[in-house]
Amino acid sequence: MSNERRKMFRELASYSQVGMTFVFSIFIGLGIGWYLDHKVFDGRTVPYLTFLFLGIGIVAGFKHLWDVSRKISDE
Repeated sequence: MSNERRKMFRELASYSQVGMTFVFSIFIGLGIGWYLDHKVFDGRTVPYLTFLFLGIGIVAGFKHLWDVSRKISDE
């Protein structure tokens, strides 16, 4: 495999990681909030912790997106 093709696959893997990390961080935050609302606090805090951890997941996704974009721009 040529070096140019190898570099292309490496960049493709990097970009797909960004998308998957963004989506997974949102779903993980949503899952943690739902679990805390329904299992730990027996529905007494519904939907406050779900929304709180969903927001944390969204912020974490955007932070990772920001870090990767800065890394790409530095190269």
